[in-house]
Amino acid sequence: MCGIAGFIGKEKNKKKILKQMTDSIAHRGPDKEGFYIKGNVALGHRRLSIIDIEGGSQPMLNKEENLVVVFNGEIYNYKELKEELKDYKFQTSCDTEILLAGYEKWGTDLPNHLRGMFAFAIYDTLEKTLFCARDHFGIKPFYYYQNEDTFLFASEIKAFLKHPKFEKKFNEKILSSYLSFSFTPTTETFFEGVKRLDAGHSLIVKDGKIEIKRYYDLTFNVEKKDYEKTVEEVGKIMEDSVNHHMISDVEVGSFLSSGIDSSYIVSLAKPDKTYTVGYDIKKYNEIDYAKDLAEKLNIKNTCKKITKKEYMESIEKIMYHMDEPASDPAVVALYFVANLASKDLKVVLSGEGADEFFGGYNYYREEVDFAFYNKIPFFIRHAISKFCSLLPPVRGINFFVRRGEKLEDSYIGVNKVWSEKEVKKLLKIPVTLENKEITKSVYEEFKGKPNIIKMQAIDINFWLMKDILQKADRMTMANSIEGRVPFVDKEVFKVSSTLPLDYKVTKENTKVALRDAAKKVIPNESYKKKKLGFPVPIRDWMKEEDVYKEIQKTFTSKTAKKYFNTDYLLKLLENHKNGTKDNYRKVWNVYCFLKWYKVFF
Repeated sequence: MCGIAGFIGKEKNKKKILKQMTDSIAHRGPDKEGFYIKGNVALGHRRLSIIDIEGGSQPMLNKEENLVVVFNGEIYNYKELKEELKDYKFQTSCDTEILLAGYEKWGTDLPNHLRGMFAFAIYDTLEKTLFCARDHFGIKPFYYYQNEDTFLFASEIKAFLKHPKFEKKFNEKILSSYLSFSFTPTTETFFEGVKRLDAGHSLIVKDGKIEIKRYYDLTFNVEKKDYEKTVEEVGKIMEDSVNHHMISDVEVGSFLSSGIDSSYIVSLAKPDKTYTVGYDIKKYNEIDYAKDLAEKLNIKNTCKKITKKEYMESIEKIMYHMDEPASDPAVVALYFVANLASKDLKVVLSGEGADEFFGGYNYYREEVDFAFYNKIPFFIRHAISKFCSLLPPVRGINFFVRRGEKLEDSYIGVNKVWSEKEVKKLLKIPVTLENKEITKSVYEEFKGKPNIIKMQAIDINFWLMKDILQKADRMTMANSIEGRVPFVDKEVFKVSSTLPLDYKVTKENTKVALRDAAKKVIPNESYKKKKLGFPVPIRDWMKEEDVYKEIQKTFTSKTAKKYFNTDYLLKLLENHKNGTKDNYRKVWNVYCFLKWYKVFF
């Protein structure tokens, strides 16, 4: 697990520039640094040593020295691939060298052979090409930037700030999308010209030209299956995935909340050490559940209660590590649990991805619970929706508004914050990018599929790939530890993507088949628990004077007045404090953006 950065350009002092770039992401790899500079190419690496501690240094060259790689991630099937590539003379026992051997044999088809999390760049000195790729689901980050004569890439955007040819400009057209999605949902970022390489894509740079290809398609092929055999199949693939994710030359621990996802992983992996965070407010505290499971499994659980002061004081540091604003309140909990684990370990398992793969969100249940309402002709439902949208937003009205809209027109993911109508009222700058334009290609790809599958496809492509996995990577790496996510595995997805809809969601439950598989190994009743995520008391803290005043001050800042209708914002904050309306997500969404803007601009 590491940080990578590099560039192709004619700059002098390449080593000095490259070192400054990699130093800015040293938290991703505090153990070692390495550089490769030849002609116009400069590749840098910061290493967190996990596999082949002595022999796995990077940048790594093949024997002929015509290929050089910098790599961030883990290839979990590297031992199997080594057997397949035995004609190659391996010089190390680490997974990095698999990329060199695989590229020699398969060329740009290499990513299709890999099982793992990865972002890498391979420079071919003979062809003078740079081949880069990002893993199937985007667990590891990869950014790039190009101006007239320079190409830059890095694990984190902040590395670009150290390059003399990088021009830092705020990309304000992304702001409206962020407000709706709660993260950056596009390949464009908040830094003008900086792009994110999408999950399942590769990129080639040759003669100053960039070519991007998609190598992995998300497909759902629902099969008729016997339920008990399916539960067994889910159990087997999860056990296999956890075993692969335990491969390491250093100790592996795990995060542990009170829910099914991390409880299942911990029950399969049985690591010696687990880590949990909670709060003094009982309804937001998961520590007792986690301790109970750890005791039953006879493993250690270390826990911490996050105070309100710690939570609020950490926001700017977290926005710095995220590179872009992120308003999911759980990001703070992730930072603290990673910090807790980093005192003992370099590698932890985490439970991200189960909800998206196995159907864990309550939103999906509406398709089952209210199937009767969907039988009403659409034009009638649409008329009811239009009428209800004019009424005050009292409890229950939103249901009629939602059910009278086509999914493609309304659903952008489980974590939608502001509607486009509200965004236009809130922003002082024009909205140039509509949400429908962002989600359009995914809906077109899954045209004709049931709504639950469309929702899963949207949530995997946006919420999982661009928010959940991003914050998991950044918060673990901010604390110099590697986070591994056994649910987010291409072999696990192969199984989950074939599940019939009622093996995912019923009127009674979500993640139906997964819960029954988990039930066989979890020794307490975590498998029954409803979805909590990382519960956070920010909703309650906002009503307390100190947090209220801090947000109020931020909402009256120069930046707030430049971009937002601050009277509208302050009214939302006031209504939340008074208990008139629960506005905490909207308030927090804008607050996090303003804190991020302060850090970078």
